[in-house]
Amino acid sequence: MENKPETLVILSPGFPANEADTTCMPPQQIFVKALKEVCPGLNIIVLAFQYPFVAGEYDWHGVKVIAIGGKEKGRLFRTFTWVKAWTILRKLNRDYQLMGLLSFWFGECAFVGSYFAKQHRLSHYSWLLGQDAKRGNKYFKWIKPKSDSLIALSDFIVKEVRTNYGISPVHVIPVGIDTSLFNSAPLKRDIDIFGAGSLIPLKQYDLFVEAISCLKKSFPEIKAVVCGKGPELDKLKAAAAAKNLEHNLVFAGELPHEEVLCLMQRSKIFLHTSNYEGFGAVLSEALYAGAHVVSFCKPMAKDFRHHHVVKSLDEMTTEISAILKNTRRGHDPVLMCSIQQIAKNMISLFV
Repeated sequence: MENKPETLVILSPGFPANEADTTCMPPQQIFVKALKEVCPGLNIIVLAFQYPFVAGEYDWHGVKVIAIGGKEKGRLFRTFTWVKAWTILRKLNRDYQLMGLLSFWFGECAFVGSYFAKQHRLSHYSWLLGQDAKRGNKYFKWIKPKSDSLIALSDFIVKEVRTNYGISPVHVIPVGIDTSLFNSAPLKRDIDIFGAGSLIPLKQYDLFVEAISCLKKSFPEIKAVVCGKGPELDKLKAAAAAKNLEHNLVFAGELPHEEVLCLMQRSKIFLHTSNYEGFGAVLSEALYAGAHVVSFCKPMAKDFRHHHVVKSLDEMTTEISAILKNTRRGHDPVLMCSIQQIAKNMISLFV
């Protein structure tokens, strides 16, 4: 009888279209790479539901990716995508020895994955990665998950799920960082304040603009950079112009992941204005880049050096001002968790 390769299947809404696509879900692609690194003999297959928009199969750093090409279309087409995913999973279950399924986010991937795993007696875990823990997620009603099948991204997500759905995820696995992506040589800290993320209302970059405006009164030459794209960009640019911040605040657009990390290493402070964050990878990246992080959100119960949690815009500007004035603040790297350890923690659930 032919030996079938032991295989872990990852179900994800999207995945990088090629190896050069570093802007698509950086934390997740770094995690998959680390899985391959810590388990070189493990066969990993990623099933991408919506993105890339073109259906097909390709190799990504030694990982097989099967793109369904759902294209984020309407309900009828989404049902077709789910049927296609189920068909692919049946074939994979025939061709490989599946050690289990891992779904990114508690959404459609978890829905298809949980029912397929149940029918075929396979292990299945759903990794709650942020906004899927908020109220109104219909998939909790549809799936009725058991607590030991849920992996929370942070202690904060555990509390959110418990409060909103009356169930506590048993496992907590945060995002990790790949320390090899950072420059080993120290860079000049020529950026006072840096921000990176999707320019959407949830991230509250209007407060970022407001903070720079307030700080300019005490630091006339303050230099800030925001990296990212989104529907709020024009509105934010207009707000910055109205406050005469053209020489203080630069909107750099979407940049490759390595360039973002380089900017972090040039920054004194990473400002995170989001009002909700499961565990932003940018927080752990910025801390390892040596920047002080100022944010409204505290994802883990544990305290980390150089992470300053505030409750209001006033507190935020006061904290930033104190950090900038402190000539002995230090910019040594703070490692929250390495991606290799995260990968080991994850794979231990399946073996």
